[in-house]
Amino acid sequence: MELMAGANGLIVIAESGSTKCDWIGLDRQQKEHFRFATMGFNPYFHSADFIATTLRSEPKMRPWAEGVERLFFYGAGCSSPQLNAIVHSGLAEVFPHARIDVDHDLLSAAYSTYRGCPEITCILGTGSNSVYFDGQNLREEVPALAYILGDEGSASWLGKKLLAAYLYRALPPVLDHALRVDLKLTKEAIFESVYNKPNANVWLASFARLLGQHPAEPWVQDTVREGFRLFRDIHILCYPEARSVEVNFVGSVAWHFRDLLGSVLEEAQVQLGQVVARPLDGLVQYHFERKRIVEQLEAGNPSH
Repeated sequence: MELMAGANGLIVIAESGSTKCDWIGLDRQQKEHFRFATMGFNPYFHSADFIATTLRSEPKMRPWAEGVERLFFYGAGCSSPQLNAIVHSGLAEVFPHARIDVDHDLLSAAYSTYRGCPEITCILGTGSNSVYFDGQNLREEVPALAYILGDEGSASWLGKKLLAAYLYRALPPVLDHALRVDLKLTKEAIFESVYNKPNANVWLASFARLLGQHPAEPWVQDTVREGFRLFRDIHILCYPEARSVEVNFVGSVAWHFRDLLGSVLEEAQVQLGQVVARPLDGLVQYHFERKRIVEQLEAGNPSH
């Protein structure tokens, strides 16, 4: 049944990487009314018009949009007021009755893994990043440089390593065969997708799935370990608290290669905490139990 805006409206939480956005809609009693995924939205690559048009065309979203009272959107690239405004504008076109908050996916990662103690939370998905969270304040020691200059250990970084080795004819036979014979991938096609087409980071990241299909291959293990060590040294050991708090991870790469991740952290006496593929359920728990969003709504003060 469709819920209308107002006292009985929906609380929606959306968590978006560059590849995929997870949506969940709940009422004030925390009853789940929908859960689905759309493409990811990143203001570096997507305009407000694109976001609005794409969501309006999503059949799973249409029955609910008018009834959304409160929307929390956490997204990759939502790292400044100017970038957040792009996403906010697009969402406001689709959810006309909702109070909307747009924030960084680092915040969603920190919220989703927070259990009452200071933590370092890392993203290892399409891209990579890290943050220190003490329950009140977020702190970044070094910036994320995105897929061209940074994103160490991420799916896009792994995709670049795989394709470079392929073009250099340095892959083991099983991986070379998959790209050359199964996918019929040519240098021209790679260059076109990387240098001329939009969303090159997502395209590069898509090849990380091939590594996940061959986790025991020595080339795969060595490459993933190299990426994790770079990420550890740049994005974890930069924090003074790196060896005194748990280090939690959100993202598909961390999840699929969690055993290798644990061994790389152990080399540096860093304590691995939670490893979560997608943070949505942790976000729901945080908003209902720690942010007490229902009490805020009932008091008429839905502050973020």
